[in-house]
Amino acid sequence: MAHRRSRIRSRIKKSHFYTFRCLRPKTLDDQCPHVINGPGYTRIVHCNNPHLHLTTKLLRYRSNYVSTTRYNMLTFLPKCLYEQFHRVANFYFLVAAILSVFPLSPFNKWSMIAPLVFVVGLSMGKEALEDWRRFMQDVEVNSRKACVHLGSGEFGRRAWRKIRVGDVVRVDKDEFFPADLLLLSSSYDDGICYVETMNLDGETNLKVKRCLDATLALEKDESFKSFSGVIKCEDPNPNLYTFVGNLECDGQVYPLDPNQILLRDSKLRNTSYIYGVVVFTGHDTKVMQNSTKSPSKRSSIEKRMDYIIYTLFALLLFVSFISSLGFAVMTKLLMADWWYLRPDKPESLTNPTNPLYAWVVHLITALLLYGYLIPISLYVSIELVKVLQASFINQDLQLYDSESGTPAQARTSNLNEELGQVDTILSDKTGTLTCNQMDFLKCSIAGTSYGVRASEVELAAAKQMAMDLEEQGDEITNLPMRTQRYTRTSSEVELETVITASDEKDRKQTTGIKGFSFEDNRLMGDNWVNEPNPDDVLMFFRILAVCHTAIPEVDEDSGKCSYEAESPDEVAFLVAAREFGFEFTKRTQTSVFIAERFSPSGQPVDREYKVLNLLDFTSKRKRMSAIIRDEEGQILLLCKGADSIIFDRLSQKGKEYLGATSKHLNEYGEAGLRTLALGYRKLDEAEYSAWNTEFHKAKTSVGADRDELLEKVSDMMEKELILVGATAVEDKLQKGVPQCIDNLAQAGLKIWVLTGDKMETAINIGYACSLLRQGMKQISISFANLEESSQNSEAAAKESILMQITNASQMIKIEKDPHAAFALIIDGKTLTYALKDDVKYQFLALAVICASVICCRVSPKQKALITRLAKEGTGKTTLAIGDGANDVGMIQEADIGVGISGVEGMQAVMASDFSIAQFRFLERLLVVHGHWCYKRIAQMICYFFYKNIAFGLTLFYFEAFTGFSGQSIFNDSYLLLFNVVLTSLPVISLGVFEQDVPSDVCLEFPALYQQGPKNLFFDWYRILGWMGNGVYASIVIFTLNLGIFHVQSFRSDGQTADMNAMGTAMFTCIIWAVNVQIALTMSHFTWIQHVMIWGSIGAWYIFLALYGMLPPKLSGNIFHMLIEVLAPAPIFWLTTLLVIAATTLPYLFHISYQRSVNPLDHHIIQEIKHFRIDLEDERMWKREKSKAREKTKIGFTARVDAKIRQLRVKLQRKHSVLSVMSGTSSNDTTSNSQQT
Repeated sequence: MAHRRSRIRSRIKKSHFYTFRCLRPKTLDDQCPHVINGPGYTRIVHCNNPHLHLTTKLLRYRSNYVSTTRYNMLTFLPKCLYEQFHRVANFYFLVAAILSVFPLSPFNKWSMIAPLVFVVGLSMGKEALEDWRRFMQDVEVNSRKACVHLGSGEFGRRAWRKIRVGDVVRVDKDEFFPADLLLLSSSYDDGICYVETMNLDGETNLKVKRCLDATLALEKDESFKSFSGVIKCEDPNPNLYTFVGNLECDGQVYPLDPNQILLRDSKLRNTSYIYGVVVFTGHDTKVMQNSTKSPSKRSSIEKRMDYIIYTLFALLLFVSFISSLGFAVMTKLLMADWWYLRPDKPESLTNPTNPLYAWVVHLITALLLYGYLIPISLYVSIELVKVLQASFINQDLQLYDSESGTPAQARTSNLNEELGQVDTILSDKTGTLTCNQMDFLKCSIAGTSYGVRASEVELAAAKQMAMDLEEQGDEITNLPMRTQRYTRTSSEVELETVITASDEKDRKQTTGIKGFSFEDNRLMGDNWVNEPNPDDVLMFFRILAVCHTAIPEVDEDSGKCSYEAESPDEVAFLVAAREFGFEFTKRTQTSVFIAERFSPSGQPVDREYKVLNLLDFTSKRKRMSAIIRDEEGQILLLCKGADSIIFDRLSQKGKEYLGATSKHLNEYGEAGLRTLALGYRKLDEAEYSAWNTEFHKAKTSVGADRDELLEKVSDMMEKELILVGATAVEDKLQKGVPQCIDNLAQAGLKIWVLTGDKMETAINIGYACSLLRQGMKQISISFANLEESSQNSEAAAKESILMQITNASQMIKIEKDPHAAFALIIDGKTLTYALKDDVKYQFLALAVICASVICCRVSPKQKALITRLAKEGTGKTTLAIGDGANDVGMIQEADIGVGISGVEGMQAVMASDFSIAQFRFLERLLVVHGHWCYKRIAQMICYFFYKNIAFGLTLFYFEAFTGFSGQSIFNDSYLLLFNVVLTSLPVISLGVFEQDVPSDVCLEFPALYQQGPKNLFFDWYRILGWMGNGVYASIVIFTLNLGIFHVQSFRSDGQTADMNAMGTAMFTCIIWAVNVQIALTMSHFTWIQHVMIWGSIGAWYIFLALYGMLPPKLSGNIFHMLIEVLAPAPIFWLTTLLVIAATTLPYLFHISYQRSVNPLDHHIIQEIKHFRIDLEDERMWKREKSKAREKTKIGFTARVDAKIRQLRVKLQRKHSVLSVMSGTSSNDTTSNSQQT
């Protein structure tokens, strides 16, 4: 591809904007190259000569191909077979299938081999299909195109997977970096570029990178004709924030650091293009080094199912031992009397002189005969059911995002039921909870709050409050409702917002300007000049328009101006300034130009502000300042930053609006808004000149303390400020996030936020999501920076953190207020020590008892470690949800990983078990599908054990009845059909279609979800109950059939039943009993369930009739069994009815007693729905819904409950005051009458 000669490079040297970032090394030590030798520093990269890596074995590095699949062509068969036969039931049937080949087997060998092949083959096919989907997503990523130097200064498009170490690539604006690159040059003259690392660390603020001066000249495609160099650097490692290496170029050696490294899956922003050389590829890149191997996950139900299989296996061994022991005793004591077995010429199996041999051989026969106690079709039925459940999740239109056209996707079906047992949700912030879009919503200027539009948090909380107050109207009759307004305090939420924005339609009637949702006529349309303090308002607007590092871009077609800035906050401020009449239009190296509508003529007037110095924002400084000279020659310092930082730097005269502004900031924080304080200072020439001299000295100083000098000199200027006001922007949450969190909290789920963002941002989002609220006590675990030279620094840090954790735990334990809520906030640096083995369990114990947990500045590895700690430390089900590559580790580590298919790549989705388009869909995924899938799978497994015990034990009873002969009462074809055909479809319909309550009721009654985490439907009590029901059914079926058919004739011609007739009658009773039982178990019927249940029973009779019509050579002893033998006998039909009634009676009694005396939540809801009480008595229905909330201390509900408690306290005080006043009045009246 031809080079881009037409590209216009920006002439602005943006590195001049950054005082504290992108500084060139000035010390002699810094200029020296790194010492690269020894283990961990062996990588050599030949720049622009990738072919050299192919000729030397030591330099043959990994390709850029990335794979997230579990298998490949070579490993699929062995690994998948291992996975299948790792299951105890499958392993047992493999052994049984092998033994069935020998004469000892009581069955035909194909009756054992065919079901095993079918079951294992189907499971392996499902695994292959799911891994194929992962493979196709890998293909999509690996097939992305990048511009690569082909030689002779020519660049061309090449797939990512073909990029090699040493290749020179060109990345254009808004493209992802295909590998880890060394930055060579950019479209800016000083070689800087802006990088978005949201996929790596969750940060939305852009990072500034800068190339070496030695490579600045490589600014065109032709520059690379003769370029060469050698990079010697560290080996691949997972540390995102460090890099050590040297570049040897033109006979010089230059040190490299992280400022020159561009990591894979980062995105180029606000920069037209960059050139870079590939250092790490594929799985050697830092993002892939941070990823963990895709694990094979199993649900807790499946793990417990293994223990049940072990129990059944123990039962199998027990009955086989009893059977073989009985046969050995019979052989020893009674064989001599059984003349028809020719005791004079005994076979080895029936030789009375060798009962031990008979015992051993019969034990093998018994293990095969009673093998039906262990359901071979259980696993395949569950696999099939899970696939169908997953397809329902995929096709759920209410999980479909119409805006992006993205449906939900169950990427694996192994964990469907696990969705219904989640205890803790660990969520990313950026892109998961938020949209990374800032809207200017409110502001405080000169002590006056502006902006009447409610934030999403205020709106949702006020609606919830209005509903709750309406429901509790009988208790609180005097509260002001929608017709009245009352004054909001800093800890309250106004019901006024219900009036000002009471409808979703009102919310949509915004300004239509991206980044600006402000609404207040007092400031719009130049009306601000009529405000009491117009000079302060003017200064506020000018600070917004001038104090920043953004660059304007004018669209040539529309003429409109857009802005490219490091953070979306700055863009929102500039858009707001433009709408207020102060449009930032142009930037040069030394000036910014503002088109101010504020003029006598009313026409925009271009004003130039000379930028003398820029003191840029850093996470340590938490503020930004611009020193400017206006057109009148006045020098001003304009400053914006965190309120705590600005307030500490105010002059005595500058605190005039401090009280009112602080109050407004509290209100904005309660509304979930991000705030900054704005201030300024006037400087005289002498003062500025003196300071600038000191600043220049610090900036150009040679020494290790240069950064400290810069900080000190900056602090000298950033003081004695005059407070102007504060801004409040709304970090736009994804649609429905607050409501979703509230409902999940009501469902009893804990929610932890793990983010790479800074603490202030995370706390703001915590308020926006109602994970935090006013009145909640925040526990911040941190430690002071210790000197690295201190030998005991780590021990001291751990001791400090452990002390804080212990004190916090004690504080929570002694708290007497039952409504008190605590939030734990901790940063990544502190987590480094808190996750150590000797501290982590104390940290976990504290986190578990807190209402919400927010972890800030965490690395991808720390996210995974926290997830592992929560999973293993609590022993409960964890779910991790995120949208970026930095979330892959925790997604894979959690019991369930959910990826959000956002706009920032598909890494999280590819590593996830389930993917959704937005966070709000998580509520339906868990509360509806999770609840259904858990109950379906639990009931299905319990029923499976019931039917197999009912069937398998009849074989044992008959063998005991026949002297432990090893004879089966059932035909081999019956045994083959029982699990595979005659009872499989009804149980599949139970697992796919069963609903205890409809989806809308699941959402209205979120507390129903707790049936899963509490494991109410798959505990040992219920499992053993179903097993006991199976034992009872087997006894009833065998004894009734034996008693009816054995001792009397069953036909009018006096014919008695032979073994085949009795076996067929007994099998018919089993088919009826188990299918009627599953019909009684179901709560929700469709025509499909009716067809499968009654169709299975009908299929038995059809099979029996058709099989009996075959020639005797094929049908054997079943020839005309139904038509001629059983059907004409009324006792056959009456026995079937009797057995059905007798086997279902205990279950009917149990369920009737439970619903009458100790009903579960869904029983009550089912009765309400059945009798239509919800339609006839809406008040009662609302009351029941209000009860169906788990007690929670986070979410809108908790916020509203706290508000109502405050109102009740106020009412009680009011009533007590009125009572005292009325009592005083009556006393005065009495005393007056007495005096009279």
